[in-house]
Amino acid sequence: MANSFFTSVKGFFFLLLVLLLPIDHADACSRVVMATDSARIVMVGRTLDWRTPIPTNIYLYPQGITKQSMPSGPALHWTSRYASILAVSYDGGVTEGMNEAGLVMNGLFCNVSRYPAPVEGDTSAPVMSLSILVSFFLDNFANVSQVDDWLANHHFVIPSSNFDNGTSTLLHWALTDISGDNLIIEYVDGRLTSYRGKNLTILTNNPILSDMQAINAYWNDVGGVNMLPGTVRSADRFVRGSFFISHVPHDLDHHNAFASLSTIMANLSVPWLYQVEGKPHLSSTQWRSIADLTEGRYYFRLADSLSEFYIEFKGEILSPGSTIKKLNLSNIDSYQLVGRANSRLTPTHSFTPIW
Repeated sequence: MANSFFTSVKGFFFLLLVLLLPIDHADACSRVVMATDSARIVMVGRTLDWRTPIPTNIYLYPQGITKQSMPSGPALHWTSRYASILAVSYDGGVTEGMNEAGLVMNGLFCNVSRYPAPVEGDTSAPVMSLSILVSFFLDNFANVSQVDDWLANHHFVIPSSNFDNGTSTLLHWALTDISGDNLIIEYVDGRLTSYRGKNLTILTNNPILSDMQAINAYWNDVGGVNMLPGTVRSADRFVRGSFFISHVPHDLDHHNAFASLSTIMANLSVPWLYQVEGKPHLSSTQWRSIADLTEGRYYFRLADSLSEFYIEFKGEILSPGSTIKKLNLSNIDSYQLVGRANSRLTPTHSFTPIW
């Protein structure tokens, strides 16, 4: 009894400390994995939330595209083994995507991330631009195990970059494959930290995953049926997402699995144009996506749209030499995009990375 009491008190004060920490940036994105009991249905939902508009277009890349991680100097060079569907922000950097083998990768803001930085004159480690990092993994690997093995034996450095008028691009990443396996990649004090497991179904923003799991453990003891944290803070969204994905049925057919995940992502979204007086860092959800690894479909919904659309690999020519295609959302009335939107894809050149 005493141990239980002191554990609860310790957990309470830990939670209180976390809640009192200052928030320096607009850091709001959420990611949830739905995997049915049989692992025959795997989907990844994501929200993108930010304080200013982030123009995003959808690209379909075939196999056989030659790429590099930086325009010059020590860099990785590769030719894509797998076709991919990519969400590209500012037409210059890949936010997330999925490949034809059934691997999805999402980058989420995390302002405590600290990357291993390039050292002037040191050519021993290749330099990886954040704008192309997601593409590197989706182009070259079919599953989480392959990525995990590669990271254990290879090293790269990441140069600093900015967006949104000077905000540092600080991210952590999550990958999921068609088996339901997950890999979380974080950089803490310049060192890679990774976590792997089918139980890693939630990711939001700050703090790092190990600290977030400690917060979530406290709320697991409290129980979520009668009370869950309800703000738009990263830790609160993590706890809500964890509770709901753990308490919805998982013996579902495809239709109900999609509906369950879609409504969880709606619960984690920040209302359109929501503001708190004196706290401009709180950020509206700009769009939501669901990567359906089972069907090879990428669903996308803009917050101010009446409907959802998807791009799928089925029916597309993905072999080397095929055309890169693009869905330019800035040139299309989003109200007209409903259901399968492959017919709206138009031939294009590769986007130009913001190195």
